[in-house]
Amino acid sequence: MSSTCQIVSVLVPVYVDSSYSYRVPNGPLDTEDGAAPSKLVAGQVVKVPLGPRSVLGVVWDDDVAFTDNNRLKDIEHVYHGTVLSANFRKFVDWIAQYTLAQRGMVLRMVLRGEESLLPPKPIKALRLAGPVPARMTKAREQVLSVMEGGLAQVKADIVERSGVSASVVDGLVKAGTLEPCFLPAPALVATPQADFAAPRLSEQQEVAAQQLRQAVAADCFAGLLLDGVTGSGKTEVYFEGVAEALRHGKQILIMVPEIALTGAFLDRFEARFGVRPGEWHSGQSQRYKNLIWRGVATGEIQVVVGARSSLMLPFRDLGLIVVDEEHDGAYKQEDRVIYNARDMAVVRGHLSGFPVVLASATPSVESHNNALQGRYSRIHLPDRFGGQSMPDIALIDMRANPPEKGHWLSPVLIEAVNETLEAGQQSLLFLNRRGYAPLTLCRTCGHRFQCPSCSTWLVEHRFRKQLVCHHCGHCEPVPPACPACGQEDSLVACGPGVERIAEEAASLWPDRHIVILSSDLIHGVQQLRTELELISSGKADIVIGTQLVAKGHNFPAMMLVGVIDADLGLAHGDLRAGEKVFQTLAQVTGRAGRHTGQGRGLLQSYAPDHPVIAALANGDREGFYTYELEQRHRAMMPPFGRLAAIILSAEDREAALSYGRLMVRAVPRENDVRVLGPAEAPLSVLRGRYRFRLLVATPRSFSLSPWLRLWLSQCPKPKGSLRVQIDVDPVSFV
Repeated sequence: MSSTCQIVSVLVPVYVDSSYSYRVPNGPLDTEDGAAPSKLVAGQVVKVPLGPRSVLGVVWDDDVAFTDNNRLKDIEHVYHGTVLSANFRKFVDWIAQYTLAQRGMVLRMVLRGEESLLPPKPIKALRLAGPVPARMTKAREQVLSVMEGGLAQVKADIVERSGVSASVVDGLVKAGTLEPCFLPAPALVATPQADFAAPRLSEQQEVAAQQLRQAVAADCFAGLLLDGVTGSGKTEVYFEGVAEALRHGKQILIMVPEIALTGAFLDRFEARFGVRPGEWHSGQSQRYKNLIWRGVATGEIQVVVGARSSLMLPFRDLGLIVVDEEHDGAYKQEDRVIYNARDMAVVRGHLSGFPVVLASATPSVESHNNALQGRYSRIHLPDRFGGQSMPDIALIDMRANPPEKGHWLSPVLIEAVNETLEAGQQSLLFLNRRGYAPLTLCRTCGHRFQCPSCSTWLVEHRFRKQLVCHHCGHCEPVPPACPACGQEDSLVACGPGVERIAEEAASLWPDRHIVILSSDLIHGVQQLRTELELISSGKADIVIGTQLVAKGHNFPAMMLVGVIDADLGLAHGDLRAGEKVFQTLAQVTGRAGRHTGQGRGLLQSYAPDHPVIAALANGDREGFYTYELEQRHRAMMPPFGRLAAIILSAEDREAALSYGRLMVRAVPRENDVRVLGPAEAPLSVLRGRYRFRLLVATPRSFSLSPWLRLWLSQCPKPKGSLRVQIDVDPVSFV
C-alpha cells in the first residue's frame, strides 16, 4: 500500500469518545453507485471494520497524520449523497462536551441503519412497446385502452383500472406489446407552498409575525420567545416564520412534545401550506423514518414535525427551529445521552446561525428569565384571537365544600358540571394520576402492595384488574385476599386516579357520553387521534383525563374544566414543583372557552392560600413568575445558579453508597462548588437497582462541564453492576 494514501479519522456510533484512524484505499472504493471518490471529505458517511464486525461511521477529520499506515484498516464503503455539515458535527461535539456523554453515543442518536443511506428503489412498471397482439380479446382491448398515451404504469394500477386479471397483463408482456420499465420512487413529502393559504391575522398577530419574518430574513441566530396566552393563535404566528423560511429555500424543524399533538397540528399545517410535512416520532415505521432521514439529509424534504429526537436529524440547510410548548418536560431525555432538546435546539441555532422560536402559553422560568435579561427577544400575545375572554378561574376550598364520604367531586363542581351539560356544552375533569387508586392496602393488617423491584406502591388499574408499577412496568392481578394475613374482602383502594373519577362520574351522569384520556387506556397513536377527534367534534359530554389533555388541544365545545386535586405535586421536594403545577393547571384550564369565551375553571384545593394556587385563581401570571424567580434567586437555583445531578445505581445498596462516598473524597477543591450527598434518591430503588444521588450546585458563570469531567477522571473506575449517570441541568429530581 502506498504511503501517500489518505488517512481519515472516523467517529463510530458506539460507547467511545474518540474517533479512529482509517486508511482510504488508493484503488477503487466500494460505493452504492459504483463511482469511486478521489478523496473523502469530513462529514461523509462510511462503513468501516470495527473488531469482528463492520459498522457505519462518519469521517470527522479528512486529513490525519499517522506514522505507520500499514497498521491501519481500510474503509470498506462510502455512501454518497449524505454529508454531515461542519456545523452539525460541531453540534454533536458540543452536546458530548456539555452533557459528558461519549461522542459516539451522541452520533448514535444521529445515524440510522444502512437503509436510510441508500436511494429509494425504483418502482417496477409497464409501458407500451410493441404492436397490437395477433390475438385480440375484449380484456386485452381494455388494457390497451388504459395504456393509451404511452405513460408507464404500475401493474397493480393497470389491473385495477382495466378491471381484468393479472394474467391478461402478463400475456401482453409475453406478446411483446408491453415491456417492463422502472419509474423513480415518488416523493415522500411534497414541497409546502409558502403562500398557499395566507391567514387572516389580528393586529397583535401581524406585529408578532413580522418580527419572525424579519428574524428569518436576517439569516443569523436569534432566540425568540413567542409568549402568548392559550388561544392567542401562536401557531398561526410562527407559521408565518415557517413561510418566510420556505421563501428563502430553507429547511424547517417544528418540534412538539407529544405525538398526541401531531394529528390536529398536521391538519392545520396542510390547510396553511397545501401539503403535510414529514413526521418524526415513535409512532412511525422504521422504513418511513429511514426515508425521512435521507430526505432531510439530501434537502428533498423541507419541513419536519417531530418529537425531541428530530433535533438530531442531519438537515442539509436548516434555517429555522420552532419548539412548540417549550416548557414541556417531555423535551428532556433521561436515558443514555441525557439532554434537554429545547436547550440543545437553541445551541444548534447558535452554531449554525439561524433563529430558534420557543413558543408557550406558560414559558419555563428559565426562558422567561432569558427574555427579561435580553438573551431572548420576547414576542408577546396577551389576548386570545377574536377577542375571546380568558376563562374565569375560581377556587373550591375543599375544607368548606368537601365531597361526600368515599367520593372526590365537590358539590360545587358537580353543580357546575350539571349547568354545563344542560347548556349542551362539554366539561373536562382533570386529575394527573393514572389508574384507579395510587395505593391498595389491607384494612385488617395494614399490608400495602409494593413493587418488588422499585421503592414505590403498586397502582390499582380496576379496568384491567391489575396492580401496576408505573416505573418498571411490573404488574400482577388483584388478589381476592390479603397475601399477608389471608383475610378476604379486606383490600381497600386509597386515593383517586382517573378511573375512580370516571366511576364516580358514571354514577352521577349515567346517561352521558364519558371519555377517559389516559396513556394506560390508549393503545396506539391512531386510537388517541380518534378519541381527540371525538371530543373536538362535540360528541363527548364529559372528558376525564391526565396531562394528556393539557397540551395544546383545541376543543371547541369545552366550557368547563374542573381540576380534582390542584394541590397534587406541590408537596414534592422538587425545585420545579410549583412551576410544573402552575404550567399544567394554566394549560388545562386554558382548554375552556377557546372559541366562544366565557369558559370556567374550578380548582379543588385544600391549600387555597398557596402562592401558586392563588396566582392561578387571580390570573396573576406575572406575579407567579416574580414569586418563583425571587425564590430561585434567594437559593441561587437555576436560572441564577447551575445544577448537575450524579445518580449512582447498583444491584447492591452498599456498593452504590460506598462509591458515592469515594466520589465525595475525590471532589476537586473549588470555592464556587457545593456538592451535596450522597443521599438516597427519592425513588431509592428502581428496577431492582439501589439509587443514590449527589447534587452539584455552582454559580451561573461557573464552567461546570469541564469541572465535572476533571472530577470524574479523579474517581476510581466503576466496577461490577455500578453505574454512574450524569445529568447536567436536571429537570426531574426523582
